[in-house]
Amino acid sequence: MSTDTTTKTPEPAAVPAPGAAPEKKRVSRGHRRLLTRRDRFTLALMAGVPTVLHVILVWFTALASILLAFTTWDGIGFDSIKWVGLDNFRQLFTDNPQFWPAVQHNVIWFVVLILIPTPFGLFLAVQLDKRIRFSRVYQTAYFLPVVISMACIGFVWQLVYNPDTGLINSIIGANKPGHYIDWIGDPDLNLWAVLIAASWRHTGYMMILYLAGLKSVDPSLREASALDGANEWQTFKNVIFPTLRPTNTVVLVVTIIEALRAFDLVFVFNKGAQGTELLSILVTNNIIGESSRIGYGSAIAVVLLVISLAVIIPYLIATFRKERRA
Repeated sequence: MSTDTTTKTPEPAAVPAPGAAPEKKRVSRGHRRLLTRRDRFTLALMAGVPTVLHVILVWFTALASILLAFTTWDGIGFDSIKWVGLDNFRQLFTDNPQFWPAVQHNVIWFVVLILIPTPFGLFLAVQLDKRIRFSRVYQTAYFLPVVISMACIGFVWQLVYNPDTGLINSIIGANKPGHYIDWIGDPDLNLWAVLIAASWRHTGYMMILYLAGLKSVDPSLREASALDGANEWQTFKNVIFPTLRPTNTVVLVVTIIEALRAFDLVFVFNKGAQGTELLSILVTNNIIGESSRIGYGSAIAVVLLVISLAVIIPYLIATFRKERRA
């Protein structure tokens, strides 16, 4: 008895006609979402909490300071807030004997930082860019003051400037009775003494910025300059330094900001008295000092804010223009 076995050949897949739209694949409705409900809650929490804190601690306080600058308030109860208009600014510019010296000291602070530690930081960056031995050790040593807080730096330099047991007076023999040099108490010396400490810290900051800029320079520029017969100084002056223009812009903005926000070091030294007045010190003394003139202190803070924005806004505009061109 024979059985017929027939083999079924698979039917060929239907070929779509020319010009026909391709058949869409069905997507299962049971696919999992990339973010679960718990993930979305965690993401909202991680992004929402810093945003709320930033708005409250930065934007709200900045707007509140601007509004309080046009009022007078002793800080006791909101009922004592009185609108005075521009009286705080008028008094600040005409009647405050400490305001213009503080502005002058901030300008001196900027000039010293841009003329002394900035070129020295560039010099250190150029030397460390030569891949000398123990380069990492030198970078760490020079950058260490930047990591340390300004308050700690102030305490360290107080020991250096101590008129009795300080390092400087001990070396020059000015630690004997009748020969003391009061580096912190003398109004003719204390500002420059503080600036030396600030320059010591600022040098490491500038070194890191310039070192990062030097690392981004195309090595072919150095090779082409060497083939043309230029020496090391000519290569740096005519080839390397012009390519550091973006870094120089950042250095200028950072130095201006450092000069305007200088506070910690001076406050630790002598609380901004006897020749070391700064705008930030005046703000603190008027807001949380014994007088508690919050409106007047806010007016000084607004002046400091306007000066800062006059520097930051052009820098941001130039940066955004470069990004659009790129």
